[in-house]
Amino acid sequence: MKVLMSGNESIARGAFEHGVRFVAGYPGTPSTEIVENFAKYDGVYAEWSPNEKVALEVGIGAALAGAKAMVVMKHVGVNVAADPLFTLSYTGTNGALVIITADDPSLHSSENEQDNRNYAKFAKIPMVEPADSQEAKDYIKIAFDLSEKFDTPVFFRTTTRVSHSKSVVSLGDLSPAKDTTAIQINAAKYVMVPAYARVRRVEVENRLHRLREFAETFPANRIEINDPEIGIITAGMPYNYAKDAFPDFSYLKLGMVYPLPAGLIRKFAATVKKIYVVEELDPFIEEQVRAMGINVIGKDVFPYTNEFDPGVIHAAIKRKRISKSIMPQLTIPPRPPNLCPGCPHRGLFYVLGKLKTFVAGDIGCYTLSFMKPLEGLHACICMGASIGMAHGMSKALKDKGKGKVVGVIGDSTFIHSGITPLLNMAYNKSDAVIVICDNRTTAMTGMQDHPATGYTLQGEKTKALDFKKLASALGIDSVRVIDPYDIEMTRKVLKEELARPGASVIISQRACVLFKREMKGVRKAFEVDTDKCVGCKACIGLGCPAISWMKFEDMPSETVKKNAKKQEGVAYIDSELCTGCTLCKQVCKVGSVIEAM
Repeated sequence: MKVLMSGNESIARGAFEHGVRFVAGYPGTPSTEIVENFAKYDGVYAEWSPNEKVALEVGIGAALAGAKAMVVMKHVGVNVAADPLFTLSYTGTNGALVIITADDPSLHSSENEQDNRNYAKFAKIPMVEPADSQEAKDYIKIAFDLSEKFDTPVFFRTTTRVSHSKSVVSLGDLSPAKDTTAIQINAAKYVMVPAYARVRRVEVENRLHRLREFAETFPANRIEINDPEIGIITAGMPYNYAKDAFPDFSYLKLGMVYPLPAGLIRKFAATVKKIYVVEELDPFIEEQVRAMGINVIGKDVFPYTNEFDPGVIHAAIKRKRISKSIMPQLTIPPRPPNLCPGCPHRGLFYVLGKLKTFVAGDIGCYTLSFMKPLEGLHACICMGASIGMAHGMSKALKDKGKGKVVGVIGDSTFIHSGITPLLNMAYNKSDAVIVICDNRTTAMTGMQDHPATGYTLQGEKTKALDFKKLASALGIDSVRVIDPYDIEMTRKVLKEELARPGASVIISQRACVLFKREMKGVRKAFEVDTDKCVGCKACIGLGCPAISWMKFEDMPSETVKKNAKKQEGVAYIDSELCTGCTLCKQVCKVGSVIEAM
């Protein structure tokens, strides 16, 4: 049977077809849907772990117990998981372990554009990379077979375009889930003290040598000879782009991007006269091919940054160097991302922006509050960094009379990597305010559960983390809870904690407005009484998508007569977008915001 599937759906399907029944991960675009789709299958175990390091360690445990385990994360998540990763390369696995790294060229939803093919080379772990949904389903099975055959973790790399684009996939038969669990006591293999690790280090090199030999006959590495004048070496989605742009060229299409098949590359180089290496981001393949003494054309004509497309490749090979796509561009109004109407973060950052204190931010929906008109966030580095940054600033600014700083972090992000730096704040006597934006879910990546929601990935009720008790247990003396829909309360508590010496935590608690499980009752929408509106634009300063500005020339003539004394126009609330959060009513000083009729 053939169906239309995204790359992420195909990975989940391929793993299930191959008998995989154990998956752990942490949500992050573009990888999230892999775990979510896998969790829907019968008879599987799937979990959202607190962070990627924990997810990998959970996967290692399952694999060492003999299971086929898949661990899923986006590219920056591998940074978090790197500590166990590099030693896992030494120990190998008892069962099978595949690590999904979903890279994000063009930074569609990420803080950097790192190329995780470098991790494969750095950790000496094989990596496979599909070009479409069918290959995603097929290659995940190959990855597990490689893991079992060579006793190694295997990287499976996708990019945003492979993860989220859809193509036709042929479904396969389901392999029975074999119970291969069996704990092996083998200290020399799994206890990486120096004496044992030195021996395993040699095994890593021996394994890499065997993998290089295997790569020469690996069926996903294939040569396509057409025009012998020009050949292209490529892998992943760029293969599709290049074929669209130059269907008559010859190709070496790589399914395994590390280690590379040196013999196959030399054979291809001897067949064609000129070779281009087409790859997004780093010159990963190019540098290795050049090191073989083969002259190729790569980043001297292709851009280092952003996604490719057929236009980029065509222009580069025709020597029209560009840094972005030359595909036809549609002229559309700019539409920057924004906090949703009724977002609970809006009230908090509205107040923070008015307080004029430095706010160290973090990764989440609330990162968008850096933009006008809120301008309530001033730094964002990576998951969990806000707390450490606020602490570091408090120490650097101590006794300088600069005032306290604020660190803001989401609930899921706090669990991911905020607990340890908060402990550090208490231990090292920090003088900063930390705000945990608790919207009861991992909202930015699609409403995934986490340890504070009280539910597992597969919908089972479980223990719910209490942020207030945890912060107190870590040594924070002042811990307070606010409702960010209450602007006056939010302002009052923030001012009090900024004036208080020492470290403090404020829990800004209100469920995401899109999170159905936490919805309580139906709020009435609001509208503007144009007879009362004085055009002060205080409500516009909230940056709510439901509120806009209506000029007099766009209004009915009778309304203009009534409001002729005003200079520009009045505010307008779209009742179809309004969620009734009341923030606009609170900031309006003339009572012009009323419940919609």
